[in-house]
Amino acid sequence: MAGKKGNKLPKKGNLLHPEDGAEFSGSYEGLIASALRRQLGGNRHATKTLMRWTGASARTTKNWLAGAVGPSGMHLILLMTWSDAVFDVVIKLSRRNGSSDRIAEARSLLAKATFLLS
Repeated sequence: MAGKKGNKLPKKGNLLHPEDGAEFSGSYEGLIASALRRQLGGNRHATKTLMRWTGASARTTKNWLAGAVGPSGMHLILLMTWSDAVFDVVIKLSRRNGSSDRIAEARSLLAKATFLLS
């Protein structure tokens, strides 16, 4: 009888642990969930809104709101286009210093230009 084959290294987990004293605390899933709840609330309308924004199933969007899992791939990109809160969380997690300030400044300039053109 052959012994068990495969990787004998211990499983380390899948949490993101910042090394250099990051500005955020918590897991990716939890941060996204709190951003979504802050923007949409936690009711069934939030689930339906997320389904409309991303095309994801009801169960998937409920898991996002609960913080059980986080969106990935195209769902994350679609959420970032609709939700400023999710966009800000992703920018902070990527540690792109100043990016959100530049985006806020660009939005302000666009609002001024729109006002002047109307």
